[in-house]
Amino acid sequence: MRRGAWCAVMLVSALSPIGQLDLEVRSLVQRGRHPALEGVMRASSHGLEGWRLAAVLGAIALLDRAAGPATVGLALVAAVPTNLTVEGLKRLVQRARPNGKPSRSNSSFPSSHAANAFALAVILSRRWRRGWPVFLALALVVAYSRMYLDRHYLSDVVAGAAIGAASAALTVRWLGDRLLPATIQRAKKPPTLVPPRAL
Repeated sequence: MRRGAWCAVMLVSALSPIGQLDLEVRSLVQRGRHPALEGVMRASSHGLEGWRLAAVLGAIALLDRAAGPATVGLALVAAVPTNLTVEGLKRLVQRARPNGKPSRSNSSFPSSHAANAFALAVILSRRWRRGWPVFLALALVVAYSRMYLDRHYLSDVVAGAAIGAASAALTVRWLGDRLLPATIQRAKKPPTLVPPRAL
């Protein structure tokens, strides 16, 4: 057997359990669909697209004068590697969506919605650390909504979430302290202890 064919067989063997899990989770999620959830899931899936996302970022920049612009800057920078990675993988993998709609430029793997939701969650958690459970929960709802609407498999949203979170974390590590205003940096540092004066 040629090396390329052997690698292909090994890859299929390794991914087979993941594909089976994807199908089982998809079946479970689709059986749980309910008319009362349709509007919520659609709003969650498409709530932060286009002008809505621009409005949220604009509000952050305007209302949080201390670090709003820096936070928005980090979010925009993080979006670049996030979406470059996602779009590159979409064209490489070319996975048909669960609802049967194949598209090379808009394939199922990985989920761009999940990637961007988790990237934004990481960036917002960097600014408002106590709010991280809320940001994580919102990102999870976005990811779940993509499965609920039968646009992605479980592995699609998991991969997308990992890409977004990793891209944002690296962006924060690389640029966070450079973009964060000096006043916020001073607030993060522990106070300097001044020795008492000699009597």
